[in-house]
Amino acid sequence: MQYIIYLILGVIQGFTEPLPISSSGHIFLFKNIFNTNMFNDLNFEIIANFGSFLAILFIFRHDIIDLIKAFFTYIFKKDKRPINKTKFKYCLYLIISTIPVGLAGLFLKDIIEEKLNNLTFLGIAFLITALMLFLIRNKNGTKEDKDITLKDALIIGLFQVFTIMPGISRSGTVLVACLLMNFKRSTALKYTFILYFPISVATMLLGVSDLVASGNLTTLLLPYLLGLASAGVVTYFTYKWLSELVKKGKLWKFSIYCLLLAIFIFIYFR
Repeated sequence: MQYIIYLILGVIQGFTEPLPISSSGHIFLFKNIFNTNMFNDLNFEIIANFGSFLAILFIFRHDIIDLIKAFFTYIFKKDKRPINKTKFKYCLYLIISTIPVGLAGLFLKDIIEEKLNNLTFLGIAFLITALMLFLIRNKNGTKEDKDITLKDALIIGLFQVFTIMPGISRSGTVLVACLLMNFKRSTALKYTFILYFPISVATMLLGVSDLVASGNLTTLLLPYLLGLASAGVVTYFTYKWLSELVKKGKLWKFSIYCLLLAIFIFIYFR
């Protein structure tokens, strides 16, 4: 039963992490529907997130390697070719977009979760997500990687601050911000998921000490590995599906899903 539980949790994490529907919101919802503590294993959350991280890293491995090489080549070898300068600026913009949510998470996360971590706000969060996705359903701008500006990075970073609220999808919010900044859909998708790495790495590093200190790593090693593997595999294929939907301008489908989910929450838990 333990293996089955962690397999199911890994699948839930892997399916909801890339999609603009909030993985944390779904975990909280399932916890309340089934009235169980099996979703409370924060160590497993770290492990499953790492599975999703590995999947996204594999998908964008060439972009990540290329950006890192260009970043350090520009700094240390003073290679000022336009292509290196463009990639260097892209890296800087990723850092700038990360700073606001990093500061908000450091100073406000506990307070916000204490006040807003409830089913009423979760329903409202899904309604907000539904509205955002509906409003940008036909958006497809002209900006490519080389056209991103400091202003774009700052605004996207400010949008990302809202994702520390329970039930607000990070990928959905950043996608909306990118499309509002007139990004092409493919450019928006890439920026959204490469921006996922700094936050994900920071979260995992902060959780590693708790994971080791808990003592569960050895006793639950196989269930954790099963969950990690299932989260990674499902994340990979879910991202591929999302990519096709974004390119075809069909994010509105998730808007309908979030709306129905919000209605369900308000009726079921009234």
